[in-house]
Amino acid sequence: MTSRERMLCAMRGERPDRVPVSPWGFGHLDRQGEVFREMLRTCDPWIEAGGGGFSFTGTRLQAESSTDGAITTTIYHTPAGDLTARRQVTSVTSATIEFLCKTPADVEALLSVPYEALPTDFSAFHDTKATYGDEGLVCLGCADAICWPATVLSPEDFCLLWADAPDLMVEMTRVASERLNVFIEAACQAGVDVFRIIGGEYVTVQLGPAAVPRLLTPFDGRQVDIMHRYGALAHYHNHGPMMAFLDALAGLGIDSLDPCEAAPWGDCDLAEAARTLRGRCCIVGNLDDMEVLERCSEDEACAVAAERIEQAGEVGFMLGGTSSGTYTERAARNFIAMVGVAEATARR
Repeated sequence: MTSRERMLCAMRGERPDRVPVSPWGFGHLDRQGEVFREMLRTCDPWIEAGGGGFSFTGTRLQAESSTDGAITTTIYHTPAGDLTARRQVTSVTSATIEFLCKTPADVEALLSVPYEALPTDFSAFHDTKATYGDEGLVCLGCADAICWPATVLSPEDFCLLWADAPDLMVEMTRVASERLNVFIEAACQAGVDVFRIIGGEYVTVQLGPAAVPRLLTPFDGRQVDIMHRYGALAHYHNHGPMMAFLDALAGLGIDSLDPCEAAPWGDCDLAEAARTLRGRCCIVGNLDDMEVLERCSEDEACAVAAERIEQAGEVGFMLGGTSSGTYTERAARNFIAMVGVAEATARR
């Protein structure tokens, strides 16, 4: 099988010629270097294509910005009054230091802005797919609906909105879902055949189980339904403790789930997760490409890979990392070495 065939086979719950070994992207590898070429030739990488043209606020939200030293202040004009956001840049990074919405009234003001979608352009997806062909699985990265409130409110205010005004949170997520699904349908019509959905962890990690049936199930499930209607596959990304949420996330109809992290970063009992999800959803991950594969020897990595395949089985599983995309040559060599373990297991 080619890498693309192998990964699609795993996502569809069928038995591939071997378990895919699927790092997320290419990390910090030199794209002209031998390690990159060997990993692309040997492993089965996920390759994310960005773009497409989507914004929850669309084209009608008017704004003006000014910069004072390291801080940029942006004033957004809405029919219900102005909203302010601030971002600071340092020598190392940049971050939002004042979020657009702080109160329920701010959320209502943002919702009062008329919406007009951005023009879509999926050429980057098709260009990436043409570049890599069958040497990996190219997917279009997209948000889910909860990403809108989760990114315009600070983490604290996001949680407070759910506690103090849950119906408003649901309404904001519903509006986000309507806008997002128009984009998803356009992407499917343009030939996008694999999506990577992010955002679920805003609910599972920050808000907890009671929020899942109101903020994830109805909206993310609809998003996945559109993808499936066009024959596209839905890969779902969700960090953090997962065991309590496996049934709910599988119930969305997703085709695969990552990163299913082992302790200490997550709580995934891989054998139990495999029993829960078998026949419903492909597991991707359970390897830590930052803290484990970046530090261990090839022999140690291979021992971990053998253990993971034994726990998860050879159907509905891909050996993957944290989907961080930050690994270096050491982890890449470990991914390459693990292919030998997958091949040996398949020959038994």
